[in-house]
Amino acid sequence: MPPSRTRQLLDRLGAAGSLLCAAHCALLPAVVALLPAFGISAIGGDGFEQGFVVFATLLGLFTLAWGYRRHRTLQALSLLVPGLAILWFGVLYPPLHQSVIPHAVAMTIGGTLVALAHLANLRLNHGHVHDASCVH
Repeated sequence: MPPSRTRQLLDRLGAAGSLLCAAHCALLPAVVALLPAFGISAIGGDGFEQGFVVFATLLGLFTLAWGYRRHRTLQALSLLVPGLAILWFGVLYPPLHQSVIPHAVAMTIGGTLVALAHLANLRLNHGHVHDASCVH
């Protein structure tokens, strides 16, 4: 797979995963009582959430650093950093982590910002690039 196709695929994966994370966090308070009935308690657990935040962090930093080498714009990073900070705060700060609704709101906002960062990176990677052949 050519590098540009790989970048595009990773950004789309990151955006989709982050949006799924945001949806998971937004819906979690409504379905938390139903999870044990379906035997799906692992998806609501701390290990799943922490693992997903680690994955989102590594994928986000990797794809945005790779994209920055091409587009030299900090726009996507300005969405990723606060999004990841909110996600990590939501996972690691006990008073927020133990409050169902505030935790869900924080994680939804963080996941949405990370998804928007991937979408911005995707757009920037396929827009105009200032390089040696640029006349502007």
